[in-house]
Amino acid sequence: MNKLIPFFLSIVLAFSSCTQEEKEPNVALPTALEYDIEVSKSTEGLVNVTVSAILANYYTVSFFEDEEPAVVEIKEGEEASYQFKSSGTYAVRIRAHATYQHFIEEEDSVTVEVKDTGNNGNNGELPKTGYTTPLSYNGYNLVWQDDFNGNSLSTTDWNYEIGTGSNGWGNNELQYYRKENTEVKDGYLIITAKKENFGGREYTSSRLTTQGKQSFKYGRIDIRAALPYGQGIWPALWMLGSSHSSVGWPRCGEIDIMEMVGGNVPGGGDSRVHGTVHWDNNGSYASYGKSDKLSSGIFADEWHVFSIVWDDQAIRWYRDDKEYNVIDITGPELSEFQEEFFLIFNVAVGGNWPGDPNASTQFPQRMAVDYVRVFQKP
Repeated sequence: MNKLIPFFLSIVLAFSSCTQEEKEPNVALPTALEYDIEVSKSTEGLVNVTVSAILANYYTVSFFEDEEPAVVEIKEGEEASYQFKSSGTYAVRIRAHATYQHFIEEEDSVTVEVKDTGNNGNNGELPKTGYTTPLSYNGYNLVWQDDFNGNSLSTTDWNYEIGTGSNGWGNNELQYYRKENTEVKDGYLIITAKKENFGGREYTSSRLTTQGKQSFKYGRIDIRAALPYGQGIWPALWMLGSSHSSVGWPRCGEIDIMEMVGGNVPGGGDSRVHGTVHWDNNGSYASYGKSDKLSSGIFADEWHVFSIVWDDQAIRWYRDDKEYNVIDITGPELSEFQEEFFLIFNVAVGGNWPGDPNASTQFPQRMAVDYVRVFQKP
């Protein structure tokens, strides 16, 4: 056996020699790193960071509030957002990456003030500013509206959907919907998502519909709303075909006037909304949608108006009168959208799309609606 030792040694030496000759590839580091740190004036504790550099493939921004920093990855032109839970001065680290291991960085700090009101989202205050739309349009009549003036929801217009639905309303959502999470106050409809144990769930919220009371075929629909924010928060202003009870989904059709998938996620999250339709395409599920992103800030900062303009030819989506999506509905496979639809307002927690809340998610979270208006051609 001793005669075999030199042979094995030669293999080891050869392998070792080969390994030593390997060199790390040359990587050009980014240069000219620039950034801007902005403290939101309307949402306490919220900080937005924009970054640019030459030769950067992506950026990471680390917010040092807890023992482990919150790290947000973004691309050029995107915004990293984080909401601090307490007042103080915190370190912020900005890196411009060529690769994960090759980067340049800058360190800075930011000072925020947060009222000591507990972990209650927007600190009980609604935005003071934002977009609004008129009470009339040329060629249209106002056929229905709710300005939420009073102290309770109109039972002639709205229903409360209660419970957990089928498999978390079909999306593995985590909340239990309750009537108690809805209030009408100071001219606003307010749906509040809370972290509380009820009905075997850890979260509660509300889901409202006009099914069987108000339904519409074609027209312009304007909804002025202030949205919640945070990982796992999923507000929606949408519609289902009135045939839902008889034919089910997706054969009834679905029109999502606005959905937002909350959180500090690449590509948008709290600063991006989605306009989508879902339907049955000859026995197969089909959908089509696009999204719209704010140039700065998040949707919780101000009021925005989410609209669709719908006729027998097309559905168009608008945010603050800016069109960002359109679909041609003249094909026979899209016949669902030539029928009546009812409205649904809800704030879901968790689910297949947003994922679960995490330690950064603040509760309670609220979606407030100033008005909903439906205009139709005579």
